[in-house]
Amino acid sequence: MLPDSQKPLDVRFFLFFIPVAYISYLFHEFGHWSVGEILGNRMVYSLNYVWPKDGHYLRQSHDLYVSIGGPGFSVLQAVIALLIIEKFGTLYAYPFAFIPMFNRFFSDLFTGFSNQDEARIAVLMGTGTYLVAIIVLAMLLLIVTRCSSKLRIGAKNNGYIITVTTVCQLLVIGTYKLFNI
Repeated sequence: MLPDSQKPLDVRFFLFFIPVAYISYLFHEFGHWSVGEILGNRMVYSLNYVWPKDGHYLRQSHDLYVSIGGPGFSVLQAVIALLIIEKFGTLYAYPFAFIPMFNRFFSDLFTGFSNQDEARIAVLMGTGTYLVAIIVLAMLLLIVTRCSSKLRIGAKNNGYIITVTTVCQLLVIGTYKLFNI
């Protein structure tokens, strides 16, 4: 009998990553949008970008708070997934923890770090260029590590998950670019 960490994951689990990838992007952007709206700005919302409808924020400081909203919601999503995994041990909560971590890493590494939320937050706060990204990624990685441990998902299965998540990431980006939504 195989240890839990070596049991193959079924196709349904991997297919579940597709909608979770879209949900994760929307939830991240919802973080930006909701903070902007709460601060009184009229915001425009899309799959991969949020901006003030008037082209500027009511106050300069709002840029910082709106920038924090996206990564904040990504961390919140991962924490909720961790709590569900801790309480119920359900494998289907794992993508909700894994994808935010992968999205932040993927975005920071492959789409130009200086264009990312964490870099903008660092500049606006006057901290080291990579400090915010390191903090956000470390928190998300710790959450994913705990979830993997709790669910006994080993390195081999996480390798498959990285591959599937990469494809899902490209699907979301392709959808955004194709339909500009």
